[in-house]
Amino acid sequence: MISVEGLKVEFNATPLFEEVSYVINKKDRIALVGKNGAGKSTMLKILAGLQQPTDGVVAVPRDCTIGYLPQVMKLADSRTVMQEAELAFEHIFEMQAELERMNQQLAERTDYESEAYQQLIERFTHLNEHFLLMGGTNYRAELERTLQGLGFSRSDFDRPTSEFSGGWRMRIELAKLLLRKPDVLLLDEPTNHLDIESIQWLEQFLATKANAVVLVSHDRAFLNNVTNRTIEISCGRIYDYKVKYDEFVILRRERREQQLRAFENQQKQIEDTEAFIERFRYKATKAVQVQSRIKQLEKIERIEVDEEDNSALRLKFVCSSRSGNYPVICDEVRKAYGEHVVFDHVNLTIRRGEKVAFVGKNGEGKSTLVKCIMGQVNDYTGRLTLGHQVQIGYFAQNQAQLLDDNLTVFDTIDRVAVGDIRLKIRDILGAFMFGGEASEKKVKVLSGGERTRLAMIKLLLEPVNFLILDEPTNHLDMRSKDILKEAIRDFDGTVIVVSHDRDFLDGLVSKVYEFGGGRVVEHLGGIYDFLQKKQLETLSELQRTPSLSASSTTASATPSSLANAADAPSAGKLSYEEQKELNKRIKKAERRVAECEQSITDTEAAIAIIEEQMATPEGASDMALYEKHRKLKEQLDQTMTEWEAASMELESLK
Repeated sequence: MISVEGLKVEFNATPLFEEVSYVINKKDRIALVGKNGAGKSTMLKILAGLQQPTDGVVAVPRDCTIGYLPQVMKLADSRTVMQEAELAFEHIFEMQAELERMNQQLAERTDYESEAYQQLIERFTHLNEHFLLMGGTNYRAELERTLQGLGFSRSDFDRPTSEFSGGWRMRIELAKLLLRKPDVLLLDEPTNHLDIESIQWLEQFLATKANAVVLVSHDRAFLNNVTNRTIEISCGRIYDYKVKYDEFVILRRERREQQLRAFENQQKQIEDTEAFIERFRYKATKAVQVQSRIKQLEKIERIEVDEEDNSALRLKFVCSSRSGNYPVICDEVRKAYGEHVVFDHVNLTIRRGEKVAFVGKNGEGKSTLVKCIMGQVNDYTGRLTLGHQVQIGYFAQNQAQLLDDNLTVFDTIDRVAVGDIRLKIRDILGAFMFGGEASEKKVKVLSGGERTRLAMIKLLLEPVNFLILDEPTNHLDMRSKDILKEAIRDFDGTVIVVSHDRDFLDGLVSKVYEFGGGRVVEHLGGIYDFLQKKQLETLSELQRTPSLSASSTTASATPSSLANAADAPSAGKLSYEEQKELNKRIKKAERRVAECEQSITDTEAAIAIIEEQMATPEGASDMALYEKHRKLKEQLDQTMTEWEAASMELESLK
């Protein structure tokens, strides 16, 4: 559909890339990859027609439509969410108006036998068929499905866009783009403002409904689930692989090893030739051979090895003094803005050294609870206790945007560094790939990834024992994310990570707190354990029984209970013996349910007694009470899981 031939782009007479040629075909799902600054966003702008190349041709068929989502855009605030999204269907509204005009003409004219009248009927019929094919009669349903898939609720549809954050307004732009159904979608970091559920919805949409897609993303899982082709920009050239990202990484490593071997062989050949020339340069008997070798040397096409960033980005979060055993304890915490309840009945305990994830749709309270822990929000109810000697290091979503654009990289750190650390500023900047002249760059010219790295340096300057990182991976490239992940994994203190990046969280966290519907639910295990559990819950939604109380943790049905439910025979077709056996199973399940309910009641009573003791001055410092409270909570969670499985089995048997 789009053909790129001999593309060249220069900035200040320095080539960004040159002699680039490739073709984008129908149904291609292309991941455009390369290190920060390689020219990925520039390539998308050229494909979108927003930037002209220095040389070369981008051939786009006349009837080919292109949709482009940049990383950052200026957004209008004069409409509601629904009105803004409806702009995607302007072409349908124009078609509808034209049909109405033609229909009016057909009603008014009386020259039924004339050729002009017949041509009008044909044009009307053709346009009407095209209108129906474009979904002209059911666009509203598709619009609502797309907005809901990207995280909006029906109550949001009539709200002004000015009430939403920049991230949510970017979702509206993404919805408009998807609804237009262009022949080629160009997406620059589309997942930066999406939560996990919205990312999964977008993955499904791009994989099943989109035409050709070219996307830039640092979300490895997203790339693997969407793309079937990878184009890498490296050393000013491109390398085209007909595979998804993970396979590309393996093939790239193999290609680079081959290049290295060829480069080393060529260097040996060049050294031998130069040595021969130098040795016999002044011997008349060897003059012909020397001249031959000189010409041979001039003709050699030098092999380039693909760039590999070997600068040492060493992230090391220094853990300060040891904190108490329980850095954070929430007891019946509730936060509301007027009548809107953000969350209620939040009961969680984070132990020293734990690494946990906060996940859920945007706007469900993840950042709000973080601000409560930080002391930035105080008008909540319930009890939120920070442990002994807790020292928090906080990285906010907008940390990179809060940097002063007019300062240099060096000055930014120089203003916050204190004591002996001031003598090591240049060493620290070098470790974060801001060595040499890069330290004198103004902040305003830095890329998103560079700004994030600079903000991370500021976090490292003070030793802490509790890290809270709110979307730390936005704008970081793959390599920087891997190094950050390793640094967090090696950190001896406690960590809360608010993130939607599944690949980043995988193997990093051992517990997931899910925010949604005003509740915060604890899930033991990693991020993929949580996602698998959520899928099971979705499948078993219709078979669920209500939770016992608002503060109870809801668990999904176990695979065994689902199997039992599926195997339960229909009572109307049973023999006497089968009916008798079924009654036995029902009574057994009823006993299990009753025992679980009694155990839940007893455990909740015991927890209430301990929590009363913990509320006293003596109990607040008694670590044995906290340990007992934790064990009872775990026992309650386990019993709740058993109760739900037994309840579902009983319901299916009945």
